[in-house]
Amino acid sequence: MMNGKSVLGAVAALAFATTAFAAGPHEAPVLDVVNGKLKAVLTDPVLVSAIKAQNAKTVSYSQADIDALDQKWRAEVDAGGGELIDETLQSAASKYLQKVRDDEQGLLTEVFVMDARGLNVGQSDPTSDYWQGDEAKWQKTFGTGGEAVFVDEIEQDESTQMLQSQASFTILDPETGEAIGAATVGVNLDMLDL
Repeated sequence: MMNGKSVLGAVAALAFATTAFAAGPHEAPVLDVVNGKLKAVLTDPVLVSAIKAQNAKTVSYSQADIDALDQKWRAEVDAGGGELIDETLQSAASKYLQKVRDDEQGLLTEVFVMDARGLNVGQSDPTSDYWQGDEAKWQKTFGTGGEAVFVDEIEQDESTQMLQSQASFTILDPETGEAIGAATVGVNLDMLDL
């Protein structure tokens, strides 16, 4: 007969085993990519300054303001471009992220950073939407207030047939350690040893 502690221990062990199994073989190599280099690269002063500047601007935005920006972005994506997308892609932060993606020679499919509200600050490639605050990539990273890394499921790109997974993590101010935003990177799993 099991006592209360034994039952709790067995439940905890089962939960751990289920979590470890559900993580998938891609999670550890993706975490190595993020922790080995990307966290440091994505605290560059260009990005930190851009995130802080946007945080100062968006702190007073209402949900209606955020929704309007997101709708404008989505309409511009459908139209093949527009003022908001062009302005974002031409920023110093986006230029830096394009270089980060290119320097990895195919390992990264995309890189983008978000502010404290989950709004895009900069990106290597246009995202499908402007507000990430309603998605796990922001909620499971910046939303936790910690240094969590969220590795998403494996997806196959329809056009390239490439297997990829997104990894997201909180961006901390290097001077204060304060969470100021989050980043998401698409990792080309075909380039990893799985």
